[in-house]
Amino acid sequence: MRGSNRGMSLFRTIGIATAALMAILTAGGTQAQNAAKPDPAKVEAGENVYNDYCQTCHGQNLVSTGQTFDLRKLKPEERERFLRAVLMGKGQMPPWKGVLEDAQIDAVWAYVMSRGG
Repeated sequence: MRGSNRGMSLFRTIGIATAALMAILTAGGTQAQNAAKPDPAKVEAGENVYNDYCQTCHGQNLVSTGQTFDLRKLKPEERERFLRAVLMGKGQMPPWKGVLEDAQIDAVWAYVMSRGG
């Protein structure tokens, strides 16, 4: 009988571990889906900021003329690269630190990710 209890305990432990793993994997998938589908209002706000500050050099609807970096090539994991370039400038691009607010930069990132990434 004691061996039977150990076996049941092992099955219970495996069951709990499996349930916990499934919960973690499901939550991760949900976060990835949410990251892939930004808030439409934020995307629209980002498009407006982009049109006001970025479009002249980076092109209408993010379509570069070839003179500047094609923002549509940015991947989600390159957010830090994007932030560094926007805040500090790069090459002929001026720094926008102190000109654009963090919320505006976040919105532009959402817009860029909605068109590429």
